Amino acid sequence: MDKIKIIGGKPLDGKIFISGAKNAALPLICASLLTKDTVTLTNMPMLSDIRAMNSLLEQLGTKIDSFNDFIDGHETKTYSYRSKNIDNLVAPYDFVRKMRASYYVLGPLLARFGKVELSLPGGCAIGARPMDIHLEALEKMGAKIEIRNGYVYASSEGKLKGAHIIFRLASVGATCNLLMAATLAEGTTVIENAAKEPEVGDLITLLNEMGARISGINTSILTIEGVDELHGAIHKVISDRIEAGSYAVAAAITRGRIELINAQPSLLQTPLDILRSMGVKIEEKENGIIVDARNAKLTGRDIMTDYYPGFPTDLQAQFLALMLTAEGASMITETIFENRFMHIPELLRMGANINVHGHASAIVRSVDKLYGAPVMATDLRASFALILAGLAAEGETTINRVYHLDRGYEKLEEKLRGVGADIVRVKDND
Repeated sequence: MDKIKIIGGKPLDGKIFISGAKNAALPLICASLLTKDTVTLTNMPMLSDIRAMNSLLEQLGTKIDSFNDFIDGHETKTYSYRSKNIDNLVAPYDFVRKMRASYYVLGPLLARFGKVELSLPGGCAIGARPMDIHLEALEKMGAKIEIRNGYVYASSEGKLKGAHIIFRLASVGATCNLLMAATLAEGTTVIENAAKEPEVGDLITLLNEMGARISGINTSILTIEGVDELHGAIHKVISDRIEAGSYAVAAAITRGRIELINAQPSLLQTPLDILRSMGVKIEEKENGIIVDARNAKLTGRDIMTDYYPGFPTDLQAQFLALMLTAEGASMITETIFENRFMHIPELLRMGANINVHGHASAIVRSVDKLYGAPVMATDLRASFALILAGLAAEGETTINRVYHLDRGYEKLEEKLRGVGADIVRVKDND
């Protein structure tokens, strides 16, 4: 198992290219199951989660071609998906256990073929993310759902039927699954309290490019008029706002300056506003963001996670690490997932001053220094919080179980070395 070693204390300076968004790409890949035609996705990130989803679709019968591409001189990937001859409607445990987002095959396979068997998913251990919201909504559309032996068995007699669905939570996963299912349903589907995240908007854009009739993009009420069939399309994946936010914090925590190429500032307004209020200079460009914290005296801020356009839960761990280096005390409140403070014991090993209150909030007080230490990553975003702490710490930090990082951060060491970080990946026996 790989480890990452960091010698901290160096202000970062330079440019980082922001990859396509993993959380957008995964449902976009599954949308290709809705048509027999070719769906081509550009600006795709090269991540283990993408490889896992591609393997799942190939197991179902999708033919996939990949091509090297370039944006602003930076290498990206383009994938073409042809799901004309799907010959398997089972998403087995060995595939799904690797990545929770595998459940995105549920809506499109059920809508197009009327049947699917899906192993109940796993994923990061950040709290309960039940599938009952997905399944209850599909039942309202006429699906028959059974759960036995760790699998969801879903079927429908004829086409799914349009329905009026009100989510009790603004779930991104359920919104995406129902959008895909409703595109081929008979009649009109209305989703209330739909998630408004940019990744949902990107899926709606692709589906409409494929011939779907969806209105209400970027709002909490979506209307989908079912169509008989969808066709192919070519679509560029939006840039990864969480990766961009993570590297913005890297500039701030090291008191450096980083230009984020291919970042979309419109997708990050709440985190950028917090950085500004702390004392970081932010310059928004048409196709990028400059984050400048050189010689800055940062002050702590209270943060509460919320659904978009609120502060994203996927940046909570990174900003918590930043607050350790800012003057004063900050309260971090997590409202989305109940187990998202598992990185705190590891930060305490590095000299952090954090008091956790229940499962929902943490008081973070500034410390004179963080110190390098061996630490253990617990989930994807917590892993990057430990990277950030290591970049700011005095001495060497070793981060174990970094396979989490490979799920969501493309070429992490290469990108950080490019802006001056002393960071290497080593094998256990090195």
